[in-house]
Amino acid sequence: MADIQPFFVDAIVLLAGAVITAPVFKRIGLGTVLGYLAAGVAIGPIIGFIRKPEDILHFAELGVVMLLFIIGLELKPSRLWSMRYDIFGLGTLQVVVTGLALALVGGLFLDSAGRAIIVGFGLALSSTAFALQTLEEAGDTNSAHGRKAFAILLLQDMAIVPLLALVPLFSRHGQAGLGWGAFGGGLAAIAVLILAGRYLLNPLFRAIAKAGAREVMIAAALFVVFGAAMLMQLAGMSMALGAFLAGVLLADSAFRHEIEANIEPFRGLLLGLFFMAIGMSLDLGVLLQYWYVILLAVPIAMAIKAVLIYIACRLFRTSHQTAVRVAAVLPQHGEFGFVLFSAALSMGVIDRELSSILIAIVILSMLLTPFSVRLGEKLLERIQDEEEPDEDFEGAGSPVLMIGFSRVGQVASQALLASGVEMTIIDNDPENIRNASRFGYRIYFGDGRRAEVLRAAGIEHSELVAICTHRPEVTTRIIELVSREWPQKLIYVRAFDRAHSLQIMDMDVDFHIRETFESALVLGGKMLEGLGRSPEEAAAVVDDVRRRDAERLLIQKSEGIHAGAHMLHTRAVKPEPLIEPKHEAEALDEAAREIIAQEEAERGDGEKDKAAGKEENAA
Repeated sequence: MADIQPFFVDAIVLLAGAVITAPVFKRIGLGTVLGYLAAGVAIGPIIGFIRKPEDILHFAELGVVMLLFIIGLELKPSRLWSMRYDIFGLGTLQVVVTGLALALVGGLFLDSAGRAIIVGFGLALSSTAFALQTLEEAGDTNSAHGRKAFAILLLQDMAIVPLLALVPLFSRHGQAGLGWGAFGGGLAAIAVLILAGRYLLNPLFRAIAKAGAREVMIAAALFVVFGAAMLMQLAGMSMALGAFLAGVLLADSAFRHEIEANIEPFRGLLLGLFFMAIGMSLDLGVLLQYWYVILLAVPIAMAIKAVLIYIACRLFRTSHQTAVRVAAVLPQHGEFGFVLFSAALSMGVIDRELSSILIAIVILSMLLTPFSVRLGEKLLERIQDEEEPDEDFEGAGSPVLMIGFSRVGQVASQALLASGVEMTIIDNDPENIRNASRFGYRIYFGDGRRAEVLRAAGIEHSELVAICTHRPEVTTRIIELVSREWPQKLIYVRAFDRAHSLQIMDMDVDFHIRETFESALVLGGKMLEGLGRSPEEAAAVVDDVRRRDAERLLIQKSEGIHAGAHMLHTRAVKPEPLIEPKHEAEALDEAAREIIAQEEAERGDGEKDKAAGKEENAA
């Protein structure tokens, strides 16, 4: 039996760890990043299968390089300009103030200012993966605090670039480190990279695109990323900095999407390997020795960070509720802390012992993110009366009571108001109420989950209750309340998705609709028309899809969410749905009959013209 190379064994073990842990952690709501870290800890410190993780870490850093390149590709000037106030104002204030505060605290225990600065600013960065996942799961991505949090995260993603550029200044390699001379050389390398990107990159990709070889385009994208990274490394700067600049230079390129699609698979795989290598580099002996330091540092650092984020938001005229929610979502430390600490370790700014402590602090703070979000909601509940508007329902009581002024509610209200139907609208988000009031809406503040609020809002006088909240669990609770207390009321509901729709079908509602279903059908019909189908044919196809979906819902209601798969179209239907197929000969016969009919009509018109001419001459 032939010997298996150790390289392939290591690769299989790493891939198996990623395949097993990442989906499990994603499933339980902790995210794939923690899954990769857990796999690395199991493969390295616990099992001891891989004893030299630094070799893998050096290779896996290419994942970070590609991540920074893709971030640069996303930073188009127009996108940044629309969010400039929050990104460059609020985001910069948060990073600088939090970084300095944590550096001052760290300076009390560390032996150099350079270490304290790296530690402080590394812990000032939040986890983009965790924060965005939390916002998405709660349906708050487009909320006021979701937009503020995203702006801060975007600035933090950009802040890692200058932070990585500062690491060589504090390096202890050699007698004087890399020093300011190397930093100046790095600036010269940046200038060279900008000039090359401005005058060479687009012509290069244009020439390759004309050749039509996709694999060459992939090779060119990797060449640009690695070439820019190597240039900055030769100048004593971070490889990630060079990749970021290359991405920014290509952000407005016509080839941006093609390049991003080519780089993305490599980026995802190598970045997962990077997190696994971080986990393998943990020193469990150090963690056992300094467990009390870690358990004390995590809540202190998270508390300092949350307070400063809240203050920064308030200074930028953010409401109390929004500021609390942003502070509750972003107090954890993030993936870029790993990047910064790894760079600092490789350049001798921090030692392995401190690196292991810092990595453990970051990981534990990630685990505590769901609890910090819940704590923020509890704080809002306690001081709710101080910040929320009064529940004043003077003048309420209309034929229609709408609970929740979501996107669907806003559009649906237009049809009712345009037909002269009076409405009472209640919502429990002060920010949403303020925004709607700017357009002239009259919305009452109140929580639709409370029976006394619905009574005060005039539900006794309404004929129909429209439930349009944006959270499925809230919608379900309101349906149960209205059905129990006012069973005679018509209940019309906006469902969140298919699973929520199936849940609502088992409840006492008169009508419900998934928020994206009809708009998606309209889009599909218009696409058919764009491909040359008549409006009648497109409408018939859309009606058939609507009918099949309704039948599938009934099947799923009785047999479960995975039933009715045979009702889905997963391949193009042959012949086309609802269109009578025609053989080629039949099509030719039909075309010939049309031509003959047209010629006969033209001859008939000519005969009439001749007859009219004869009558005229006779006259």
